[in-house]
Amino acid sequence: MTDTSAPKKSPRKWLLTQNSELRKEGIFNWTLPAFAVKLPDGSNFNVCPQAGVCQKFCYARVGAYRFKNVRAAHIRNLLLCKDSPEEWEERMTEELRHRRYSGKWIRLHDSGDFYSDFYLHAWVRIMKNSPGVRFYCYTKEISRFNRIVVPSPPADFLWCYSLGGREDHLIDLATERHADVFPDVEKLIAAGYSDQTESDLLSVLSESPLVGIPANRIRHLLKLQGDSTFGEHQRNRDERMAAKKARTRMPELVR
Repeated sequence: MTDTSAPKKSPRKWLLTQNSELRKEGIFNWTLPAFAVKLPDGSNFNVCPQAGVCQKFCYARVGAYRFKNVRAAHIRNLLLCKDSPEEWEERMTEELRHRRYSGKWIRLHDSGDFYSDFYLHAWVRIMKNSPGVRFYCYTKEISRFNRIVVPSPPADFLWCYSLGGREDHLIDLATERHADVFPDVEKLIAAGYSDQTESDLLSVLSESPLVGIPANRIRHLLKLQGDSTFGEHQRNRDERMAAKKARTRMPELVR
């Protein structure tokens, strides 16, 4: 007897996923590797060009990457958008038209960042071609955002600058929305920051532009961070580097 039933369709491979925390809020996310990675061809690639002291305390590098399948999935995403950008942009734009994303929030990069102008421009086009979908992110790419996004941002895109990077000095800490990672909630509140713990969306929706994130409770990362915030560590590092640079210039000035 001939089987006339229709062939079974292969499961759809979604580009956007949901990690355990964001799934609780119905948020989807797009993820890249954290910081510098070795690619299959043996080359190195920095996905977070403006990462500063944050690289020492990065949960994605230390926690999530204990699982090889997680790291492999992040690298696959990077290779797709880096090596086949037109295919990636087309697939992402098409996927975001699916009804499962209607009215939903998409978090760009629960690890990784906007590593190039081309990549950020691609996301701006994708967002402008995805009506009814809302996007948000944390980023340390301050100068890149100031050039590409700030002059004409997509209507449904919100962002929060993130301290601990090499461009912290470009952020107006009094007026521009930014996040800092604190060793505990008590210090966060004492510094006048609003606690983001209840919802990741508070990073872009809270009334206060000062967003506080309690540190991830991984023992050796807490020990590394100590009593300082990411921003404080970065400021201390910047001051040390400036002092070192000044010392190296002194002999030239004496000549």
